Amino acid sequence: MKKFLNEFKAFALRGNVIDLAVGVIIGAAFQAIVKSLTDDIISPIIGLFAKTDFSDWMLSLSDGAVQIRYGAFLTAVINFLIMAFLIFLLVKMMNRLAELGKKHEAPKAPPAPITKKCPFCCSEIPIEASRCPHCTSVLEAVPEEA
Repeated sequence: MKKFLNEFKAFALRGNVIDLAVGVIIGAAFQAIVKSLTDDIISPIIGLFAKTDFSDWMLSLSDGAVQIRYGAFLTAVINFLIMAFLIFLLVKMMNRLAELGKKHEAPKAPPAPITKKCPFCCSEIPIEASRCPHCTSVLEAVPEEA
């Protein structure tokens, strides 16, 4: 039982789990802000052009016994689109900030060549070769660097 509790503690206190929990809590608070933005600002503005608040649109069937509230669904879709767009902008901004913090590495020099072309038969041969294994031509000696 103690081993089980230690495993659970290690799982629950991992950085990723805590980050996820914080993200969910902030997301719920963010959803309230976006819902207020949609319900209190955007829907009334759209209502000016449509001459109605479309969240109240509905279709009643069987003398009002069943109501299909497609206006509330449209409001939920608009809430989702606004939230997705704002999260996109937030993530994009966070990625830019993360890029500013990173040091840009200088491009690496290309590795030293390990092969060369035989001037007689144009085949690839090891750079240390003094004779071509394909055409048996004697190659110029490459001066060694000190």
